[in-house]
Amino acid sequence: MQVVFWALTYFVYFLPFALAYLTWVFYLYYIREKYINDEPRILLEIKIPKEVTKSPKAMELFYEVMEQGYEGELIDRYIKGSIRGWFSMELVSIGGQIHFYFNIPKFFQNVIEARLYSQYPEVEISLVEQDYTKEVTFGQPGSPWDVKIWEYVLDEKDEALPIKTYIDYEMDRDPKEEFKIEPMTPMLEFLASVKPFERVWIQIMIMAAKKRVPMYNDKDKKTEMVTWNKKGKELVEKLSRRDTKESDLAKAWTKNVSTDAERDALKSVQRNLNKIPFDVGIRAVYASSQGLKPATGVGLNSSFKQYGSNNLNRFKAKIQTSYDNPWQDPWGWRAKRLQLRHFQYYCNRSYFYPPASKKPIGLSTEELATIYHFPSSTASTPTLGRIPSKRGEPPENLPI
Repeated sequence: MQVVFWALTYFVYFLPFALAYLTWVFYLYYIREKYINDEPRILLEIKIPKEVTKSPKAMELFYEVMEQGYEGELIDRYIKGSIRGWFSMELVSIGGQIHFYFNIPKFFQNVIEARLYSQYPEVEISLVEQDYTKEVTFGQPGSPWDVKIWEYVLDEKDEALPIKTYIDYEMDRDPKEEFKIEPMTPMLEFLASVKPFERVWIQIMIMAAKKRVPMYNDKDKKTEMVTWNKKGKELVEKLSRRDTKESDLAKAWTKNVSTDAERDALKSVQRNLNKIPFDVGIRAVYASSQGLKPATGVGLNSSFKQYGSNNLNRFKAKIQTSYDNPWQDPWGWRAKRLQLRHFQYYCNRSYFYPPASKKPIGLSTEELATIYHFPSSTASTPTLGRIPSKRGEPPENLPI
């Protein structure tokens, strides 16, 4: 009885603090949601020329302008709800016709267009009046559409270990067209194979990385917040085996002899440390008006495999619209709610903040430029829309 008395006494003391905390959390949620809903966003379509002679390095330089980490002053953040800006690069197949889109805050339109023209003067940028997602009426009464949605995360726990990038494919050396190995070709060929009654949307959302990222500490067996550079340097120490302590000199020498694969991984990590990091969310939607085909889902997930290798990182697909075990959803009601919820997340470009509030992965500009760039003419996919002739130069009246 005395224990209950003391519990009630302490509960009364801590209740005001708990209520104050909950009020603060809901207040931040409200002002940030209002800020996101009020911020105008636009959809740009980028049409590429027949000949793209630049390597993905040009796209890497373009991504640097998207490092917009400024959240505003205290009044902006805690009164107006200001947050870091995010951008969405989208690769879309509409019945086999491939399109490149950017969904961005309208505030950055002139900056994005100017930087894009500086790297790719021949491209054509147009403002899209009708969002392509409006075509799929999933969730509305009488809709023939069904959807399946995946999110892609890194397979390895340590995000400082990069994926296989365009530099590993030697595209940074600008070889002749006949010798280029275009890493996006498998994905483009898959998107071109989509049937007229199918839609496949791939969305890569990026936001300037926070200064601190989580890392698992093997020594203390816990996750701690560290800087991006520290996380990478810890991995360099591990890969170079400098933390090996052996009294026997022969054993110590053996443990410090790296294999070719380890040296390649070490080189990739060190190179990645010099790049700008981003918080990234990757998701894909497969929609069909004539029933979902399992082969299309397999093809979609397989189109990410060329970005991974055994000694580096790789992408892993996580289904977002079904449950692993039948007893979790015996009547299929929960799966339908999941489908609708994640479909709306895609259409609203919601990832980093409520209502989605997803945990992002960390990718550098080099990794981003590998998975989303304008492919060279090596990618001869027939349904990849290209401009018939080169543009001479960007518009003279482009505002800066």
